[in-house]
Amino acid sequence: MSTATEQQHWPGPLSAAVARVCTGLQPQVSERTAAGFAEVLRRLSAPLQVAVAGRIKSGKSTLVNALIGRRVAPTDVGECTRLVTRFQYGTVDRVEVVFHDGKKQAVPFDADGGIPADLGVDIDEVSHLEAYLTNAVLRDLTVIDTPGLGSLDAASVARTEELLGTRKEDDDAADSDLDPVSRNAVAGAEAVLYVVTQGVRADDEQALAAFTAATASREAGPVNAIAVLNKADTIEPSSVEDSGGEVWKAASLLAEKQAQLLKPKVADVLPVIGLLAETAESGEFTAADAEALRGLAQLDEATRETLLLSADLFTSWECDVPAGTRNRLLERMDLFGIRSALEAIDADPEITAGALRRRLLDSSGLASVLNRLDTVFRARADGIKAAAALASVTALAHASGDQGERQRVHDAIEVLLAKPEAHQLRVLEALTLVAAGAVAMPADLAEEVMRVGSSNDVGEQLGLPGRHRNELTDYALERANWWRSFSSFGATPAQSRIAHVVHRAYFLIWQQLRSG
Repeated sequence: MSTATEQQHWPGPLSAAVARVCTGLQPQVSERTAAGFAEVLRRLSAPLQVAVAGRIKSGKSTLVNALIGRRVAPTDVGECTRLVTRFQYGTVDRVEVVFHDGKKQAVPFDADGGIPADLGVDIDEVSHLEAYLTNAVLRDLTVIDTPGLGSLDAASVARTEELLGTRKEDDDAADSDLDPVSRNAVAGAEAVLYVVTQGVRADDEQALAAFTAATASREAGPVNAIAVLNKADTIEPSSVEDSGGEVWKAASLLAEKQAQLLKPKVADVLPVIGLLAETAESGEFTAADAEALRGLAQLDEATRETLLLSADLFTSWECDVPAGTRNRLLERMDLFGIRSALEAIDADPEITAGALRRRLLDSSGLASVLNRLDTVFRARADGIKAAAALASVTALAHASGDQGERQRVHDAIEVLLAKPEAHQLRVLEALTLVAAGAVAMPADLAEEVMRVGSSNDVGEQLGLPGRHRNELTDYALERANWWRSFSSFGATPAQSRIAHVVHRAYFLIWQQLRSG
C-alpha cells in the first residue's frame, strides 16, 4: 500500500526526497515539531509561491494582473491594496477573506470581474485575501500580491510580514496551532519578483531581503529572486547615456545599472511596461480601441504630434476622436503604448485588432519577464522548494529546544545531502551563502559559484554555452581539480566548505558529460 507521502504530488525528485525525510522524522519528534513538518509537507506539494513586492505605486498589482492574464487585482489605492492577496488555482473563481482568527468569508467579484474595492468587513480583523482563479498559469505558480513598501500604515506592513514569514510574532500568537517560530518557518514565500522604478533606493535592498526570505530567513539571491524595472516607458532617454534617444534602449541600459546595484540579491533586472502588458494580456484592449487608434492615425500630422506631446494635450486638444475615447486609451496604454500602436498602423494600415494587441504585448517587455520566470523559477521550482523546506525543517528542530531531536533531524538531513542526486541542494546552499555575503569569496570565484548554481544548462554552468561536449568535459574536470586544490590550500575554513561543494558539482558534471 502506498503512503500518503507517495500519493502526494511533488515538484520533482529533490522535493520528494525531502518529503520522505520529513515523513520519516515525524514519529521521532515532538507533537509540535511534527505539526510543523506537516505544514512543510503541505507547502512542499503546493505550487511555488512567488511574492510580488516593491515600493508603493511601483505598479505591482498591475504587473500581477499581467502575469495572471486578468484584471483582477485592485490597482487603485483602497483597503484591498493594504492587504496581502494570494492568487492560486481553483476550479471555481472565488475570493475569500481570511481573518486573524482563521475564519473565512466569501465575497463576490465586482461587476468587472475584479476583487471588490469594499470588502464589507472590518479591515483590521483581516489577515489576507485568498483568490482562486481558473487561470492555467496558476497551476504551478501561486502569485502573492503585497502592499507597497515605504508609505504604508504599520498594520499593513505587519500583515504582510506575518503572512510572508518575516515578522517576529508577539505573544498574542501563542495560542495558535504552531508556535511563532514554527509559523515563521513555514509561512514564507519561496521566491520573489521585486518591482523597482527609475531609482533604486538604499532601502530597496533591505526590503528585498525581507520579502524574499523564503522560509526560515533564507536570503534572497539569484536562485529565488528576479527584479523588474517597471514603467519603463516613463524613462527620459536623454537622462541615460548611449540611449540614442530611444526609450526602450534607455530602459534596458538603466535596468543593467540597477542589476549591478541589486546583485547578487537578484538574478536579473528586466525592463517592463506593466500597464501595457496588463491591457494586452487581460482582454482590456478591444476592437473599439483598435478603431479609435485608426481614427487617431488618420489625423493630420500636426494634430497628431500635438496630441502626443503630453497626457493633458492628448485628452484636451480638439480633434475628431472623442475626448472620452482618448481618455480610455490613455488609461489603458499611456502615451508610449498609443505611439507604438500608431506606428504599427502606419506600417500596416490593414493590421487587425488581434495583431495590434500582439504588437502592444511585444512592446511591453512582458515576454522577457515570463521567460525569466520560467528559467529562474518554474524550471528550478523543485530545488527552490526543497531547499526552502529543508531550511524550515532545520528551523523547526532548533525551535524545539530538544537537543536529541535537533541531532536526529541534523543526521537525517546529512544522510540526504550525501547522496549524489541531492547534491544540487548543497550547491543552492553554497550559492545562497556567497550571495548573501555570509561567506566572503574573491569576486571571480564568487561569480563562478553563482554561475554553477544558477542554471540547469551544463554549458551555462561552465560558462561555455554552445561549446562541444569534449571541451565541456575537459573543462569540468579541470575546474573540479582546481577547486579541490583551493579547498586544501589558501582557503579559509568557510571558503573551504564552499570549495568542496563546487568541486563536487564540477565532478558530477564531468561524470554526467562522460556517461552522456
